[in-house]
Amino acid sequence: MNLCDIKTIKQIMAMFSLNFRKEFGQNFLTNPMVVEDIADNCCQDASGTILEIGPGIGSLTRELAERYENVVALEIDHGLIPVLKYTLGDYRNVTVINEDVMKANLSEILAPYFAKGTVSVCANLPYYITTPILMKLLESGLPFEYITIMIQSEVADRLCAIPGGKDCGAITAVLNYYGQPEKLFKVSAGNFIPAPKVDSSVVRIRLHQEKPCHPLDEATLFRTIRAAFEQRRKTLPNALSAVFGELTKGEITEIIAACGHSVDIRGEKLGIEEFTALSDGLWTKIQEKKA
Repeated sequence: MNLCDIKTIKQIMAMFSLNFRKEFGQNFLTNPMVVEDIADNCCQDASGTILEIGPGIGSLTRELAERYENVVALEIDHGLIPVLKYTLGDYRNVTVINEDVMKANLSEILAPYFAKGTVSVCANLPYYITTPILMKLLESGLPFEYITIMIQSEVADRLCAIPGGKDCGAITAVLNYYGQPEKLFKVSAGNFIPAPKVDSSVVRIRLHQEKPCHPLDEATLFRTIRAAFEQRRKTLPNALSAVFGELTKGEITEIIAACGHSVDIRGEKLGIEEFTALSDGLWTKIQEKKA
C-alpha cells in the first residue's frame, strides 16, 4: 500500500467518506523519498520509541514502525482513527491514540516507553499551532532525545537562526536553552495534497542532556527574552523597561552595562548565555528591592 500515491490517498479518503480538514492542518505528503528521509533522520536509536504527532493516514507512521521499536501516534481527528486501523493493521509496534497533543498527558502516555529506553518526537506540524506544540514538548520536562518537526520554512529559519541574524527571535533564544536545532532539508509545497501555499522545512532538535546555562530564575529568563523581542526595534533598556515595571530604566541600564553590553544594544544580538546573565542581574535587583 503506497500511502504517498495521490490516487491511493484519494481512494482511502473516499472509502471512509472523509475530506481534508483545514482546521487540523491536514496536508499529506505525496513524495515517498521525503517520508523515508524524515524517518531515517528523526532518531539514531533503533531500539527507541517515537512519539508521532498528527499521523494523518499513516504514511510516515509506517516508515517509523519499520525503523524503530515502538511508535505512539497521537491523532486529533477522530475520523482518521478507522483509517489508521486500516493502514497500520499489520504493525504490532504502533499504538494510535485519538487525542489532542495540547491536552494530552504526555508524561502518563509515555511513562512505559521512557522506562524501556529513549523516546524521540517526529511530527508534521500544522502551521497555525507550531510554536504552542513545540513549547509544550520543550516545557514538559520529559527527557526526549530528539524532536524532529516539519514546519513552515519561515518558522524553521527562526528556529535555526544565530544571534544577530535577521531571523533571530524570542523562539530562537528559548529553543537554544532547551536544545540544538538543525535544519535538515526543505520540502516544497508540491510534495503535499492538498498543496499548502508555502514551502516547508524539516528541523531536528537534539535536546540538551545538560542545559548550557542555569538561570537563577527560569521564569525571569523567559520574561527577559520575551521583553527583548516584543519591541525589537527598541534598544534593550527601552524594551526591558516596558515589561520590568518594578525596576527603573536607570537600574536596567546599569544591569545591562554590568553584563558588558552597550546601552544601545538590541535583544537580537544576545545569545542564550548572555540572556541568562542579564536575567540573573534583573532577578537579583528585583529581590534586593523586595527585601
